[in-house]
Amino acid sequence: MFPEAKNAAKNAAKRVVGHPSDPVPVVSVNHWLRNLSTNPKQDAFDYLRSLFPIFGWITRYNLGWLTGDVIAGLTVGIVAVPQSMSYAQLATLPAEYGLYSTFVGTLVYSLFATSKDVSIGPVAVMSLTVSQIIAYVDKHHPNVWDGPQIATTLAFICGFIVLGLGILRLGWIIEFIPAPAISGYMTGSAINIVAGQVPGLLGLTGFNTRAATYEVIIQSLKHLPKTKLDAAFGITGLVCLYLFRIVTTYLMKRYPRRQRLLFFISVFRNAFVIIILTIASWLYCRHREKKGSYPIKVLGTVPRGFQHLGAPKIDTALLSALASELPVATIILVLEHIAISRSFGRVNGYKINPNQELVAIGVTNTIGTLFGAYPATGSFSRSALSSKSGVRTPAAGILSSIVVLVALYGLTPAFYWIPSAGLSAVIIHAVADLVAAPRQVYHYWRVSPLEFIIWFAAVLVTVFSTIEDGIYTAIATSGALLLVRVAWPRGYFMGRVQLRSSPEANAETRDVYVPLDPKPSLVKAGVRVVPPAPGIVVYRHEESFIYPNSARLNTAIVDYVKANMRRGRDISATRLSDRPWNDPGPRNGHDENAENLKRPTLHAVVLDFSGISQIDTTAVQALIDTRTEVERWADRPVEFHFATILSPWVRRALIAGGFGTGVPLANIPREIAAVVPYRGGVQAPHRVDRPEDEESKHYAVVEEGRQFEEEASPLDLEDTPFFHFDLVSAVRAAEATLQARPIETTGSSMTSLGKMKEDIEERDV
Repeated sequence: MFPEAKNAAKNAAKRVVGHPSDPVPVVSVNHWLRNLSTNPKQDAFDYLRSLFPIFGWITRYNLGWLTGDVIAGLTVGIVAVPQSMSYAQLATLPAEYGLYSTFVGTLVYSLFATSKDVSIGPVAVMSLTVSQIIAYVDKHHPNVWDGPQIATTLAFICGFIVLGLGILRLGWIIEFIPAPAISGYMTGSAINIVAGQVPGLLGLTGFNTRAATYEVIIQSLKHLPKTKLDAAFGITGLVCLYLFRIVTTYLMKRYPRRQRLLFFISVFRNAFVIIILTIASWLYCRHREKKGSYPIKVLGTVPRGFQHLGAPKIDTALLSALASELPVATIILVLEHIAISRSFGRVNGYKINPNQELVAIGVTNTIGTLFGAYPATGSFSRSALSSKSGVRTPAAGILSSIVVLVALYGLTPAFYWIPSAGLSAVIIHAVADLVAAPRQVYHYWRVSPLEFIIWFAAVLVTVFSTIEDGIYTAIATSGALLLVRVAWPRGYFMGRVQLRSSPEANAETRDVYVPLDPKPSLVKAGVRVVPPAPGIVVYRHEESFIYPNSARLNTAIVDYVKANMRRGRDISATRLSDRPWNDPGPRNGHDENAENLKRPTLHAVVLDFSGISQIDTTAVQALIDTRTEVERWADRPVEFHFATILSPWVRRALIAGGFGTGVPLANIPREIAAVVPYRGGVQAPHRVDRPEDEESKHYAVVEEGRQFEEEASPLDLEDTPFFHFDLVSAVRAAEATLQARPIETTGSSMTSLGKMKEDIEERDV
């Protein structure tokens, strides 16, 4: 016995609380009702106010923030004008629709945002998806609806869906898709977009640029001899964009004092290049019009102002045609925006509210349909630009919308001469940054090889199929990985390692339990892991103990017991015809009884629950089944000790299953999750019950060994003698009751018990 327990055992007779006959207190479900509202009106007002985060910071706005917001707002607005027209072309829509989406996105988002950096508007991946949806609807319903109506209806329905998710506070759904999956489909989409814009950059025609990426690349190579004059504008623009960035980045490192000036020169490279290309296009094409066309493809007429302002035309037949495409569009809206806003929140030291961000996206797209906008979400490039420009609040979006508004009403005549190849150069330059860097991909491999496989699968499917298939692949593989991790958690049979506080011989030692056979091993070479005392099994389950994985714990323990512990009933003399079908007996010439006698008798199973936060009915039934099976194998009662139960609901569930309290085995349920109840004379499986007097003695031994643990433990262990503060206490309690057990007369048992007692006494000393 432990010295502390021996000293405390004198008071054991005085203790009456916790006797097996006493009722066991359990956690009440009333605590669920304690946090209900006491002031519903105030809570309703707070909820409505939370939908408009602007009221939380606009009243504290100061002039110190104004400079950063003005610079960032104007900068993003200037960059957004050429980008939004480029993305509208990518979506196979007239250029003005990109300006509409940018205006509404930057203006409305400032009212609902919880991120100061994110800029809402057209993005490359969403634009490509819109183009594919338009092509899909036109293929199945030719000449029924035009592209703008399809895009506007898509924005309205997707915005309404996302708004509903945000209002219902379902933003936690996004947590089921990991970052590598999002990065995978973004990388594949970026490659897809770049490949699709190369023909526009070179002026190539005559093939489908919306086909699978590999097909577009092959067709582009085949049509290279047909390159047109557009390539002079497109390639020149793309080279200038990269030269601007490379040179300014070099100069910023060389001349740190001029860093801010050089930064803004780099930022305006899109506008500079588009202005230069537009002037060159005007000078070259103004006198070369032939049969209503020019030597190069130009943007053409962009209507002034809001030409499509009004209520959206929602056709129920169009809704039916769009039904199959709504999931992928909604997923892109949500994932891309939340990923971007979280990224900038993490970098700049603030936390976003995913539910409110869903509300912001939903409202933006729903209101946008009044202006003729198509689906908009967070833009990575413009958000990064806003962050680097020193934005201080979401109010910068208001200035960006003013810049777009000025462009819509004052610059549309100049937009006519913008070369389409130049817009393709802008898209390629912006989208190329979405491709994951090799270093980032290597980190995926280092951290989680399985997630690297998900990333790689998403990229491959997107490149060789479509963006839609790539997104579904990323989501499906992420869900499969989650299910595998839940259903196949790690579990270890544990052994003991003694640690000394110092190298001195008389230094204090403490027990630490580590896996007996870890793969790969984290235990230092030469360190001996000592198995538990003969007859005791220690197991750690590293996951919530719930219905998908409950059978795995049962299988692990039962198989280990049958392979390493003695069978209690000698059936070597039983006729083979009388043996059960699933235990046909040994092979010829094999002495089953001789091997069985060499094994220790099972006494206790110790379960480390420190990694378990949830438990359900199926899992409790699995524990009951485990107890039944190991007791049937041992032909005797087996103790079940539990260590480190930190959740009151896990404790409650285990008590309901008959664990932890030391109640007589006759009162423990055989089945707590009966799917098919026993009826018509069918009896529950046979279990060995300890006699009532032996049960009382056994309980007294457990109580004596727990006196010191209860006094030293910060947890409430009263009335649950088989629940323990930590794993060391649980194993020692199991060893203590094993020492108190009457020694069997079998020679092998006598030897193993004697050796075990010597080991325990030597360790305690």
